[in-house]
Amino acid sequence: MFTKKKLFCAIAGSVFAASVSASASAEGVYVSGNIGYSDMDDTKTSGSFSSDFTTGPGTSIPAGVSLPAGTRVGWDTSVDSGATYSLALGYQINQFRIEAEYASARNDVKSHDGVGAAGIDLTAEDAGVLVSGAPANLGVSVGDLVAAGEGEFDSRFLFANVYYDFDLGMALTPYVGAGIGNASVDVSYSPSGVTIIDDDDSVFAYQLMAGATYQMSEQLSLFGGLRWRQTDDIQVDADLFDAEFEVQMDSLVAEVGTRWKF
Repeated sequence: MFTKKKLFCAIAGSVFAASVSASASAEGVYVSGNIGYSDMDDTKTSGSFSSDFTTGPGTSIPAGVSLPAGTRVGWDTSVDSGATYSLALGYQINQFRIEAEYASARNDVKSHDGVGAAGIDLTAEDAGVLVSGAPANLGVSVGDLVAAGEGEFDSRFLFANVYYDFDLGMALTPYVGAGIGNASVDVSYSPSGVTIIDDDDSVFAYQLMAGATYQMSEQLSLFGGLRWRQTDDIQVDADLFDAEFEVQMDSLVAEVGTRWKF
């Protein structure tokens, strides 16, 4: 009986030690970094004149037409894919990870089209219509002026993230995650060298993540995944005329990175 008791205690002690060891190995501080491909969706730049706007000489629209403050104006903006990277400091608690992340992304503007104001399509109008007091036509249509994108979205993010790792008893561990934070976004539109918008805004941002981690060693892991990153509408002012715009920004990011646990 005594022998059985000692054997039971030895087994229980071994199991407890193994559990403590496993728990300890599943906890700790880590740092991570990744690079990725940011596929930003095309967006709609929509807004209104902040003050009364008087047209310049267009093609069919004469100079001197007054559009009151609040008149809607906008266009569609096509955006190229770009690069993104992030750095994070986190803490793992068994299958959960919490972290603070800094990320950056840059996407060039490809082109603009569908420029309209007060419900009127301005694509075929001479670009002089957008310049109050212009003495004559500029000799280029609004559509041709904005077709040569020339601009960018330059974004910096701060996120608080939470991840859950699905322990399958293998070196490859799937994960899902979510994060909320802040985005500081610089918006620049300078088609054909004409600065239409050059402004920035700071807005709420969130992201959803999914991927898999491969355990290289007790400390080093490699991971790859996808994330959907979105912000509240970005509010910017125009330079070419007195108007305010809202710009939507959301991106699908494919990424690879490394994680080092201390």
